[in-house]
Amino acid sequence: MENNTAPKPHYFYAVGLSYKKADAVIRGSFSLDAKAKTRVLEQAQSEGIESLIVTSTCNRTEIYGFAEHPFQLIKLICENSNGTVEAFQQVGFVYKNQEAVNHMFRVGTGLDSQILGDFEIISQIKTSFNESKSFGLINTFLDRLINAVLQASKRIKTDTEISSGATSVSFASVQYIIKNVENIGNKNILLFGTGKIGRNTCENLVKHTKNEHITLINRTKDKAEKLAGKLNLIVKDYSELHLELQKADVVVVATGAQNPTIDKAILNLKKPMLILDLSIPKNVHENVQDLEGVTLIHMDHLSQMTDETLEKRKSHIPAAEAIIEDIKEEFLTWTKARKFAPTIHALKEKLNSIKEGELNFQRKKISNFDEEQAELISNRIIQKITNHFANHLKDDNTMVDESIEWIEKIFQIETVAK
Repeated sequence: MENNTAPKPHYFYAVGLSYKKADAVIRGSFSLDAKAKTRVLEQAQSEGIESLIVTSTCNRTEIYGFAEHPFQLIKLICENSNGTVEAFQQVGFVYKNQEAVNHMFRVGTGLDSQILGDFEIISQIKTSFNESKSFGLINTFLDRLINAVLQASKRIKTDTEISSGATSVSFASVQYIIKNVENIGNKNILLFGTGKIGRNTCENLVKHTKNEHITLINRTKDKAEKLAGKLNLIVKDYSELHLELQKADVVVVATGAQNPTIDKAILNLKKPMLILDLSIPKNVHENVQDLEGVTLIHMDHLSQMTDETLEKRKSHIPAAEAIIEDIKEEFLTWTKARKFAPTIHALKEKLNSIKEGELNFQRKKISNFDEEQAELISNRIIQKITNHFANHLKDDNTMVDESIEWIEKIFQIETVAK
């Protein structure tokens, strides 16, 4: 009778959705804030998932991890966000094993970013890695893979010009403002939200517009004051938002609220206004466009802008891909060796066991048996045999799983972990 209690194999998956197929509204419904990411990790632990990391940014929500079936990971996203399985089936992706590895390299090195060369994602991957590690959810494979991706990202940033010039949505938003608002240096600019994107946008505004009329508002005032002190800007209380909106010519919204915080009801305008919503989920209601003179721009629009800087970066893609292939090859060599190492170790033990049995037999049979010489010769033969098997398993043309199964069957050996 067959033993059906053997553990089912786990595969490495990348599951999620990104700007490529999901617009800002859908990405917003699947976004995971800090508390939701913690809930995902706690749920993963309770459901026996061995290893995973969770990333959720303005451009993507993804899980990289081990599971019997990808739905185990998709479920974690859907149950901890406002997204549904039905919506995921329309816009989501599932990559398995090598494809999942390839995807992580492209995401982590900025090649899959909404704006080519935007390296902000790598710091988010680092943070996600550390969060998962604190929950004991990083195994040897994922640890090695993330370190390889970090290495590739660093080399691409150092050795290529794919990130030449300023990058990211933050920079694109400032470029848009400069190109579309006349006399920007004398306009009133309101920045609502001083998280990472808000801070970067603010720094770019100060640097590129020379504007001294920038006002900051944040729900947590001390965060805004910290940034304002560094850049010599004005800070207002969150309670004064509706008053400051009336004064502003340009409004940049980069908050982490789950629902819109600005709509046409709080805008009482007598002049044109440009609003840039850099938030996911969207934090500016579409109905502001009902008001005459209001222009609403979302980050998805900004990412479609092409300029000389972005075009120039495209020419460096081949160099970046060559670096990825180089580091990925090292990683794949390690994974292959790690896969068959237990088999080679067990084979060596089996051959040593055969050797000991044969030497014992010869000791009894031969009166002047040269034990030292026999030991030396047999050890060399065992080493040569195991080297032949190891080289076979290292070969790119070898079907490793089948070969391991064949070796274990022929030599009647078992390994603890495959």
